[in-house]
Amino acid sequence: MRLRDEMPVDHRLSQVYRVGAAVCGLLLLLFGCLGFADGLSSFGTDGQRIAGLSTNNLLSGVSVAFGLLLVVAAAVGGNLASTVNISVGVLFVLSGFVHLFLIGHEGNILDFGMSNVVFSFLMGLLVMTFGMYGRVSGGLPHDNPYWRRRHPKQAAREAPISLPQAGIATAASDRLPERRDDHV
Repeated sequence: MRLRDEMPVDHRLSQVYRVGAAVCGLLLLLFGCLGFADGLSSFGTDGQRIAGLSTNNLLSGVSVAFGLLLVVAAAVGGNLASTVNISVGVLFVLSGFVHLFLIGHEGNILDFGMSNVVFSFLMGLLVMTFGMYGRVSGGLPHDNPYWRRRHPKQAAREAPISLPQAGIATAASDRLPERRDDHV
């Protein structure tokens, strides 16, 4: 899988990952702000819950930071939003795996519970999907701007024939000898 920065940024697909990044970023910002408003301890692992997820001030800070990152990327847009979404999504999924093994241990400084792990997996996959939409695929339609940029020679061959080219093609076909199949 290779992401390409030369992909066009002025297409309708950019709206998908911009809106996706903004919504996910706002959810993370809301969760982080609710954590700060509840006056949690920084490294507490006593299971305080906000919106069904256990949290502490450190996790609230991380949530606010990633929420701001996603919102800023959405505001900037273009390939940056897509790349940030993919990167943040991968980090969320990796965090889910790491914290799955840290539940119940002293190293669980972010106070992750099983609901946090599931949230991390789901948020990561969602954000990655928004980032990869239109950029990473083997089956893009041939009218997709990403496909046209990746396959310029084939896109040129598949481009509709303009009128002057059609006239030349017709004139050239008129000069070809007729094929006669009257000999059996």
